[in-house]
Amino acid sequence: CHGVEERPCHTSTPFRIDHQKENIMALEWVYSLENIDWEELSRLYREAPLGNKEPSHLKVAFSNSMFTCFVYDSGKLVAVGRALADGKDCSYICDVAVYPSHQGVGLGKAVVTKLVNLSEGHKKIILYAAPGKEPFYRKLGFKRMATAMAIFQNQAQALENGLLIDE
Repeated sequence: CHGVEERPCHTSTPFRIDHQKENIMALEWVYSLENIDWEELSRLYREAPLGNKEPSHLKVAFSNSMFTCFVYDSGKLVAVGRALADGKDCSYICDVAVYPSHQGVGLGKAVVTKLVNLSEGHKKIILYAAPGKEPFYRKLGFKRMATAMAIFQNQAQALENGLLIDE
């Protein structure tokens, strides 16, 4: 598995989704970059909707992440997340996304919880939330940082999207 030798690369989980009470499907959790369809991952981010992320950029970003988590429902990628981590001090959870048809059933919570568990032993686990999603992360134990700062490649766009505060 990517970054975690002692953990299984593929697992099934008892987590199930009830689609309008008609179908109950088991999900497959994958922690390896092997066989990832980067185009499919890029589509997931567009559909989530979390913006346009180029497949080649996603491959670089995920390859440089210590922990990765891909969730499949009947062979279709439905959720993802990753964590950049240094092994001791800091783990940064990012790029968590859930396909719209699978949102609202606890899958995002399960992905974040898995990444937090994989990050165990780090002094701090951080993330930044999309505007309006802060209550979701508060329920998972995250607290607002008083001194977090950022430099974005496109500062004006980040200000417009509510990711930065111009003081």
